[in-house]
Amino acid sequence: MRACRRVAVVGLLAVLSSATPLFADARSDAKELVSFGIEVANRGLWREAIYRWQRATEVDPTYAAAFNNLAVGYEQEGELLKARDAYEKALMLAPNDQSIRQNYELFKEINERASAPPKEQP
Repeated sequence: MRACRRVAVVGLLAVLSSATPLFADARSDAKELVSFGIEVANRGLWREAIYRWQRATEVDPTYAAAFNNLAVGYEQEGELLKARDAYEKALMLAPNDQSIRQNYELFKEINERASAPPKEQP
């Protein structure tokens, strides 16, 4: 029985150690997609940037920066519900990331102001 357990543990460790390079490759691929998205966003090609950032979140669903950038892209394109969802996912993945938190707080402030009813003038 102990021999079987040892084989199972060794097998599990082999699987886990082989998964680490795959995770590293996914993060590397996601970072490349994010970088390219930033480049095209800087040229005003927001739809292309959004596409790249969406792909980055699919390649590495744990990459908070990809969700943050995706939120910025959605916000730029006026897709505010999608932007909110992406910001919330980014914060769930990286709750202590100050730049994501600042982006989200600014997003909420701007959208609350824009959706508030106009004040009556005296």
